[in-house]
Amino acid sequence: MIEFNHVSKRYSNGHDALTDVSFSLDKGEMAFLTGHSGAGKSTLLKLITALERSTAGDVVIGGYNLSKLKQARASLIRRSIGIIFQEHMLLMNRTVFDNVALPLEIAGFGPHEIKRRVHASLDKVGLLHKEKMLPVVLSGGEQQRVGIARAIVNKPALLIADEPTGNLDPVLSAEIMQLFEEFNRVGVTVLIATHNLLLISAMQNRTFNLTHGRLTIDSDSEDIAA
Repeated sequence: MIEFNHVSKRYSNGHDALTDVSFSLDKGEMAFLTGHSGAGKSTLLKLITALERSTAGDVVIGGYNLSKLKQARASLIRRSIGIIFQEHMLLMNRTVFDNVALPLEIAGFGPHEIKRRVHASLDKVGLLHKEKMLPVVLSGGEQQRVGIARAIVNKPALLIADEPTGNLDPVLSAEIMQLFEEFNRVGVTVLIATHNLLLISAMQNRTFNLTHGRLTIDSDSEDIAA
């Protein structure tokens, strides 16, 4: 599902965000991406979602080499990826329903299909009863769940999360991780960037660690926590 082959990313100011990174994540696998602040985690996720282009090497997502695709085609590939941010990026003047429906509206789905998919997504994250509320009246955990519902409403094969529990307490963080596990169990490939080593230490998943833009560890999360 994800392949990085000797990938490097240098920004215009000369900063090397990633250097010779190679790894692969199989379809249906769930893994974590860790590293210190500035290690290159966000850059790596941006390469996966075609928000940035690699300076060298190949980034292959679902069989498509993003390093060689035209921008218009890369944008279409991005629509097949669910993206979850630490900052929820919700429209506070739109209802929960409207926020989750936005990707479907952009993709051109009709009202009936939008309603069906939005209700299914909100039901999965336990917020169907709050579809008419504005995000501003929801708790931080509920806002994150709205962001997750929006990310899965297109039924993506790949789900990417950037520090999804960074602003949540341990109990809510564990609940969010349980949601990701549930999506993974039905075949969704999941990659989560996080600083929270305690949260992932009990989970049986591979963990990639970045240090100053280089991949230093690719192992089970138990090994990282040891």
